[in-house]
Amino acid sequence: MRQHYQKELENRLVIPTLQFLHRERSSGIVLGIFVLLALVLANSPLRDTYTHFLEHHFGFSVNGQNYLDFSLEHWINDGLMSMFFFVVGLELKREFIGGELRDLRKVTIPVVAALCGMLFPAAIYLLFNAGTPTAHGWGIPMATDIAFALAVLQLLGNRVPMSAKVFLTTLAIVDDLGSVVIIALFYTTEISLASLVIGFVVLAVMLAGNRLGIKSVWFYGVLGIGGVWVAFLTSGIHATISAVLAAMVIPADARIPEAAFIARIKKLTRQFENAAPNDVRTLEPEQVEILARVQADSSRAIPPLQKLEHGLHPFVSFVVMPIFALANAGVSFVDLDFGAVLSNGVAIGVLAGLLVGKPAGIVFAVWITERLGLGKRSRGMTWQRILGLGFLAGIGFTMSMFVTMLAFTSPEHAIQSKIGIFAASILGGIVGYIILRKPSHSSKKRA
Repeated sequence: MRQHYQKELENRLVIPTLQFLHRERSSGIVLGIFVLLALVLANSPLRDTYTHFLEHHFGFSVNGQNYLDFSLEHWINDGLMSMFFFVVGLELKREFIGGELRDLRKVTIPVVAALCGMLFPAAIYLLFNAGTPTAHGWGIPMATDIAFALAVLQLLGNRVPMSAKVFLTTLAIVDDLGSVVIIALFYTTEISLASLVIGFVVLAVMLAGNRLGIKSVWFYGVLGIGGVWVAFLTSGIHATISAVLAAMVIPADARIPEAAFIARIKKLTRQFENAAPNDVRTLEPEQVEILARVQADSSRAIPPLQKLEHGLHPFVSFVVMPIFALANAGVSFVDLDFGAVLSNGVAIGVLAGLLVGKPAGIVFAVWITERLGLGKRSRGMTWQRILGLGFLAGIGFTMSMFVTMLAFTSPEHAIQSKIGIFAASILGGIVGYIILRKPSHSSKKRA
């Protein structure tokens, strides 16, 4: 009876919870909840407490000298978000080695769509802000929030083919790569050459460790955080870039090659079967030892890159990103003049960039790529679906918020940008959903 209830508990609670935590769309739902929570706090009697809490400084001092003394908001944006970018770096490396980006000839259309989907929004933003101090925010409407976009796509179920998810995911991966490059090149303050040199020296040590066959996660973790991240944090280049660079030197091969692992598991399985059987529930000591060896070998058969990605992904999705949203999505609408905001170049530039520039750039990219004979749409990818996916790509929440924080020191401009991001993301999600929900021409023909 007890075993029955344990099995029921596992089937009804444990397994669904684990599955939920490893679904990209689930993180979009949790992220949305924390965005709403941030908005509620920022527009409630607790707004001053909320703001002052984020401004509270943390650090340490030695002989009266403060070190790494930053506000909580700064620690979230430079510290916790480095974990997000580290996972992004791991995903990018995996995609280049054995994923969607391994053969660029097969992903020409989504790659070109991603590039045009970044250039068009930036150009539209500059139409409203060129020649003004706010022109520096051109990078804000360039990115796609894959968690929110996939959450909307999932609501459509089997109304859209798998090729649509692959297209949107590949596009978002290239978007992430482009955003990392843009942050490194255009959103960097004064640079401390000494700190930068130290950071790259430690990176070189990590790369040498990779080449020498060191697979220890601790080796890369200690050097990555204690060396590369701290050096970049004090260098003037945003610390999140160090996380991407550190991810690129994490080994992608396992301690035990696949063929050797299969042979060892087969051997251990035979030993387990041949162990003296007994008539009680417990295993023989020999069998327990064999299972321990299977567990150890299984761990060594997973490359450090995938072990870190798999281990960190739920934490980043369900802890880091919600905390980031809670710290950055709080926009107070109290005494806010919406007419003035929406007539401002920042809000309109971000709104038009994401809501018009994204879908226009993506549709144009697919059309021109096919016209030039450089690529061909996947089966089921009608123009209607491409347009709908273009609007979903206009959900730029996380990365757009992050670039806003880098681009503007003025709270007024930051609020205007966030309102543009909110409006574009909500409208883009709704319009994209409506377009994709309607049966496409190919669906009608199959029916």
